[in-house]
Amino acid sequence: MPKKFNLMSWKSDKLWLMITIFSRFQQCFSLNITDIYNIISYVSWEETSSNFELEGIIMRIGVPKERITNEARIAATPLTVKQLIKLGFSVVVEREAGHLASFEDAAFKQAGAEIVEQQSVWDADIIFKVNAPLETEIALIKEGAILVSFIWPAQQPDLMQKLAARKITVLAMDAVPRISWAQSLDALSSMANVAGYRAVVEAAYQFGRFFTGQITAAGKVPPAKIMVIGAGVAGLAAIGAAGSLGAIVRAFDTRPEVKEQVQSMGAEYLELDFKQDSASSDGYAKEMSEAFIQAEMALFAKQAKDVDIIITTALIPGKPAPKLITKEMVDSMKPGSVIVDLAAQSGGNCELTEADKLIVTDHEVKIIGYTDLPSRLPTQSSQLYATNIVNLIKLLCKEKNGQLAIDFDDIVVRAVTVIREGEITWPSPPIHVSQQPQTKNQLIKYEEKPAARKISPWLKYISLMLAIILFSGFARVAPKDFLSHFTVFALACVVGYYVVWNVSHSLHTPLMSVTNAISGIIVVGALLQIGSGGWVTFFSFIAVLIASINIFGGFTVTQRMLKMFRKG
Repeated sequence: MPKKFNLMSWKSDKLWLMITIFSRFQQCFSLNITDIYNIISYVSWEETSSNFELEGIIMRIGVPKERITNEARIAATPLTVKQLIKLGFSVVVEREAGHLASFEDAAFKQAGAEIVEQQSVWDADIIFKVNAPLETEIALIKEGAILVSFIWPAQQPDLMQKLAARKITVLAMDAVPRISWAQSLDALSSMANVAGYRAVVEAAYQFGRFFTGQITAAGKVPPAKIMVIGAGVAGLAAIGAAGSLGAIVRAFDTRPEVKEQVQSMGAEYLELDFKQDSASSDGYAKEMSEAFIQAEMALFAKQAKDVDIIITTALIPGKPAPKLITKEMVDSMKPGSVIVDLAAQSGGNCELTEADKLIVTDHEVKIIGYTDLPSRLPTQSSQLYATNIVNLIKLLCKEKNGQLAIDFDDIVVRAVTVIREGEITWPSPPIHVSQQPQTKNQLIKYEEKPAARKISPWLKYISLMLAIILFSGFARVAPKDFLSHFTVFALACVVGYYVVWNVSHSLHTPLMSVTNAISGIIVVGALLQIGSGGWVTFFSFIAVLIASINIFGGFTVTQRMLKMFRKG
């Protein structure tokens, strides 16, 4: 049933929508005000209220409540609802859908959404979800609707068939390609960022000591040692969180190009003597050779005896997670150590990991296999995920007219569209990700330029003598004040040359800030001469203008430089 609007309860934004609709009618069909009045006359008015129906003009977005156990996230927030309404859509949210993420119904209402019951939310034209729909939810999706959610088409072929049977279009948020201009849509990276941070929080909760080292009256407390396996988005988030708590962090990744990223965050990068290209064309790490695996396993076995916490994030798309931490390594760890396995949903990187469980071994090593880490920070996760969806909608609704346009010429849209009007379009054509190769220090060969023609020393001496003779002759007839001013000017040129041109390029910005004082003196001197008349006034004005530009520029550069050191 098409959505009804009540004219008696319209707010200013809905009145604006009405005006926009009729203005579009007028633009498209060259209607005058009489024609618009006739259109309104044909709208069916009900006896009880002033209601009329608008169908096919704007699309309605529905946000249902997530019904999977331990799922607290929601696919929209009050902030993103406002953004969606500005794009021309109407939004309905299921009652108490955002309660577990601290987004109450009143906040959604204030943002412009309508709060409805479960059945009504599934009547929407576009459905936003976090997790793939359950079988009972699939039956509620109307034909021709658009579903935006995590789908995991490679792992769930049966789900793909059921969704295709509903004759709907499905946009998979987990299928966003790893390319630079799609980063704002990359929900996997957003959730991995949250998971990496939360992994450190869970480890700190289970770990029996401080992360940071301390020297107290009761003795010295050593810092915790943490090893992070995998320096992707989740791994880097874990490195940052652990380092901020004062732990000694070490990290390993099969891709040597991430070494600088790890070191820039204050962690130690663990290297292997074994060299192998590990970069794949899709931006993820690929499977390694048997020799490489043996080398890294030896490294992990050595580190397991020394570290207190291990956080693993290694995943291979479409395949089970590689086993990197063996039972023997776990047994060699110190009592009270903690392992957080972020790959638990795909089988785990540790042989003893069990999904959604906390395992404690016989010698008190705790293995965390929680698969709902993003949901354990529901407010932050929901905001990030909802923002990713809004960025996708902006890509699909460039006209801001409340209508989605699925353009397969756009490689990002093609990649995320796994089902189009009942037709399975997954997998999409491969998108090759170009990675900057790691470069070694090499000698750069420059083209030899032809040697400049040397000037004869005699010519230099002759030129210098002529300059001295001319200056001496000019000094005999020039006023005494001119000579003193000229001497100061010459010395200023020499000092200025060495002050500016001998300064390192990295110091040019603070140098501009300091020259404000010098430029101020120039302005004062020019102002004293500006009333003299004639050419003196003209040159004084030029001096004030140029010095003022330097002053304002110096203050601007100073402010920009100071902002670089401010947080928040």
